[in-house]
Amino acid sequence: MIRSEARGLLLSRNVLIEADAELSYLFNRARFGRSRITSQEEKQWFQLDMEEAFYLCFSLECLKVIGKDGSIKSNKEPWEYSKSEKPAFPISYKAYSHLQRKNWVVRSGLQYGVDFIAYRHLPALIHSEYAVLALSKGDNELNGRLRVWSDVHCTVHLCGSVAKTLLVLFVDSNSQGTSYPSCLEHYTVEEETITRWNPEQSREDQTSLRNQTK
Repeated sequence: MIRSEARGLLLSRNVLIEADAELSYLFNRARFGRSRITSQEEKQWFQLDMEEAFYLCFSLECLKVIGKDGSIKSNKEPWEYSKSEKPAFPISYKAYSHLQRKNWVVRSGLQYGVDFIAYRHLPALIHSEYAVLALSKGDNELNGRLRVWSDVHCTVHLCGSVAKTLLVLFVDSNSQGTSYPSCLEHYTVEEETITRWNPEQSREDQTSLRNQTK
């Protein structure tokens, strides 16, 4: 993908990439973006979320972001633009890149009311395993989720109804700020899973534990 010299047009909260057959194959194989069907048979458009686009631009260095004026943007410009569109972008991006580095396939979780969903393998082969929320550790202004019990209950119930485990990623900026993308190197991530309490399963676990201690 690095040799492909891909370029994407920055539009609102997405980046659009016009791809030929070779680049389309690379994006599909690397599991980035969502294809958009057009009347052009030789060309295909891919739509990237902000986290996906910045990961390709900043972390993998295989994408150039182009503004509406046609100029190629430096990493700092998409970073500032993404923060202006989404104040919690540094948190969500750190969570996204954290999952990517662990070889999870990461997709938008909007339809499930979360930030991301994570697949262990290709989405076409299996269902996603985790529904992911990215929260800033200790920053109540950015944390709009799981602050009241009703939200926790509803989110966990929804995840359970679609056979997913709720994974919460607490991102700590360690007082590094958000001025430059390089600050992300000092961010740390803590993982925590939240599941519904199952009385039947709890009794089975307690019985098994008593049998082991006899």
